[in-house]
This record gives sequence, C-alpha cells and structure tokens, in this order.
Amino acid sequence: MKNSLGLYIHTPFCKSKCPYCDFYSFRGSAEDRKIYADSVIDEIKTLSRTGGFLKNREKIDFDTVYLGGGTPSLLGADAGRIIGTAEKYLNVSDDAEITVEINPSSSSDEFFDSIKGKVNRVSIGLQSAVDSERKKLGRISGKKDAAETIKKSKEAGIENISLDIMIGVPCQTFASLDETADFCLSSGVTHISAYMLTLEEGTPFYNMKNNLHLPDEDETADMYLHLVDKLNKNGFKQYEISNFSVPGFESRHNLKYWNDEEYLGIGPSAHSFVDGTRFSFPRDLKYFIDGGKPEIYDTGGDKAEYAMLRLRLSDGIRNDLFSEKFGENIPSGAFETAKKWEKTGHVEQDGERISLTPKGFLISNIIIEDITEAVGQI
Repeated sequence: MKNSLGLYIHTPFCKSKCPYCDFYSFRGSAEDRKIYADSVIDEIKTLSRTGGFLKNREKIDFDTVYLGGGTPSLLGADAGRIIGTAEKYLNVSDDAEITVEINPSSSSDEFFDSIKGKVNRVSIGLQSAVDSERKKLGRISGKKDAAETIKKSKEAGIENISLDIMIGVPCQTFASLDETADFCLSSGVTHISAYMLTLEEGTPFYNMKNNLHLPDEDETADMYLHLVDKLNKNGFKQYEISNFSVPGFESRHNLKYWNDEEYLGIGPSAHSFVDGTRFSFPRDLKYFIDGGKPEIYDTGGDKAEYAMLRLRLSDGIRNDLFSEKFGENIPSGAFETAKKWEKTGHVEQDGERISLTPKGFLISNIIIEDITEAVGQI
C-alpha cells in the first residue's frame, strides 16, 4: 500500500553479548522479558505514546512488521504474541512482510510454534559457517545449530529466509569466507546480508583490536568484492551495500529506510520517522516499561538525506523518482560530481541516474558525502 508505514519493534535481550556489538541489548531475566513483552503489547494496542506523531492521519496502514534486536527468538512464545497483537490491533495489510530475527542458540520449538502462520520472513544470525570463527565472534552456537534453525523455519512454513554473515572477522581467509558463502548458497535461502566487521568504540573488540588477528584493510576489501562476485554469479543480486537477494526477495522493511520512507518504532532504542520528524525511545528498558515517551531528535526527508540513503542502493538516485518526490530533477552539479568518480570506476551515471559500483561501496561514505553535498545545493 502506497504511503503505508513499516513497524519496527526492538527486543533488547540476548543470551550473551557479542564482543563486537554496540546495539542496545543485554541478558535480562525471564521476568524482564515478560514485562517488556507486556509493555510492547500495550503500546501496540493503544499507541498511547507513539500515536501522537500519527494524529494527522485519517488511516494508519502498515505493510511491513519487523521484530529485531537483540534476539527476538529469545522471547519464546511472546514473540508470536507480539506479532499477533500487531496483526489484530493495527491495520496490517494482508500481503505484509512480517520478519523476526532469530539467533540459532535460542530457536526453541515454543518460539517456532508461536510464529507459525503469523511470520513470513526470518533473518538468522549466522555470521560465519566456520565454527572457529563463530567462537571468536562470541557466538555460542555452531554451524549445525544454524542449519537446524533453517530447517525449523522451513517446517514452520517460512520460505523467505535471510542469513547474516560477516566479512573481515578474526582469522578469516578467502577459503573460510567461501565456506560460509557456500553454506548459504546450498541452504536454499532467499536473502543474504554481508556486513564488514566494524570495531565500535566501547565494545570489547575495540579495546582488544591490536590482538584480534584481523585481515588487513586491503584484504577485507578484496574479500568483499570476491563475495559480491560469487553471490551475483549464483543468482543473488546485490541491491544495497551489504544486501543480496534472489530477485523479488529484497527486504521490503529495510527498503523503507533506504528509500527515506516512514516507519514507526516501538521499544527501547527504537527509532521512528513520521511526517518529517525523527524520534526514538531512549536506550533504557526501565524508561520504556515505566511509560516513558519517545523523544524528538531531528527532522528528515529533505533532498540531501534522500540522496544519501538512496545511494546505498545499487539502483542509486534516479531522476524519475527524485522528480516524483520533490518536483524537480537531480541537480546537474550532482552529475558533474559523479563524473569525477565515474572515471575511477567507483560510480556509474548516465545523466538520468547515479549509482555506486561495488568498488564504490567500499568507500561509500566519502562518495556519498561528495554527491549529496551537490544535491543539497539546489
């Protein structure tokens, strides 16, 4: 449905904290998880805290629902209860994409029973199919557990399955990356997200960065390009910097972010973008449970922001879509800037569209800033 929102629900719980992760998550108790689920369900039913940002809408439609984290599968039956509540109390379209993230270490039968018939897409945290690499990444399950989780997902009637993998992890080689890629390709999934390891300040990995035995920057870049080529040759089209899918299985929810479309976030640290306003709940479970309201932190939706987000997509920025959204074409200065990067093989442009190549994605921050600065000069 055109102008429909996406719904994101953040789960701040994990069995253990991965040493590279800076998302808002922690172990929590069974009681914490239950109280959290009840708080989320109450907000879904009433929209008492987020609904104020939707007050100008005659009708509120949702065509994607995404239960992320953290580890939503750790919620067990409450995961299905949350999704079921959204489907009952919100105007979720019949063909909505409904996704839940799963960690293989917490994919219980109870969880799968609760989401059967409610969820049509899952995103499984694989990271690596090499158990020695998984161990270094702090993962407490192995390759066999991941394979079993894929099997359980299919048995629950879910065919739209995404796997998350990582590039540039400790002791990774081209051979071990191929082993992970081959596992993904042979598993019958429809989507692969491949993220380069980033050492975020404040994480254990950041503090021990000199002892991690990471591939160097050039090798990691070559691994990325190798993976892009391998996946493309095996039917997985790259549609975003880190995302590949069988055609037709792109993540509809995440495309809302990259297309600068609207979404509503519920849960501690969940972000929203509605009517040009960006707001979020603080990274504080107690604040959320106690009824704390989301806080406005920015405006959004202007031409430069749209270009910045769209340039993450292989499709890039296009005159037809830009004109439809803003009533004018992409400025000529952006194409002039793009031509500079085209000469080095980082960008493709034809006077109607500007897009980054896989080589360009490796230095996307620099290129996107350069092009969006020209877009913002309209």
